[in-house]
Amino acid sequence: MSSPSKRREMDLMKLMMSDYKVEMINDGMQEFYVEFHGPKDSPYHGGVWRIRVELPDAYPYKSPSIGFVNKIYHPNVDEMSGSVCLDVINQTWSPMFDLVNVFEVFLPQLLLYPNPSDPLNGEAAALMMRDRNTYEQRVKEAIDFRRLLALMRRFKGHLCEGDKGHLCSIEYCEKYAKPEDAGAAPAEKSSDEELSEDEYPSSDDEEVAGKADP
Repeated sequence: MSSPSKRREMDLMKLMMSDYKVEMINDGMQEFYVEFHGPKDSPYHGGVWRIRVELPDAYPYKSPSIGFVNKIYHPNVDEMSGSVCLDVINQTWSPMFDLVNVFEVFLPQLLLYPNPSDPLNGEAAALMMRDRNTYEQRVKEAIDFRRLLALMRRFKGHLCEGDKGHLCSIEYCEKYAKPEDAGAAPAEKSSDEELSEDEYPSSDDEEVAGKADP
């Protein structure tokens, strides 16, 4: 049986070898960010999120802490902190699971099959139960709008297409850009361009969102 530290190292390497973009937070191997793409066949397809992961000392016998860093409109993600309501993470975790399971199975299932009966975002849950089509449109608009803002930040100071020579500014775009304007963005963008910069506020000690109960 491998030690917890060895298992953490093995699982992290396996995740990185599965072509996930991983950014370490410190010199250790217990806190890091992972770039997560919304699954196909869901309204979240095309969105890119930064997930903060914290592996406890007892991992894999204790579940990892998972939280969205940039905002997502979802019934089971807290709209203020990015905490995730996911039974397999918070309650039914098993040492047989690993980090690849989290990003290839558990999180995609969360986005494919939201559970509005156990919400962390009451507004999103109520809208989903009342009008599924409007809910999905709201998700897509939020993704497109934040991609547009990220693009404007990336090219701050450049001329906007169709802007009659006026310089772009973040303030201008945040005030006047509409979700439907996202169609003016280039068809092909890198993940850095697509990644939303609209992040949840972090505490002073940068405690991970979605941290599991002890």
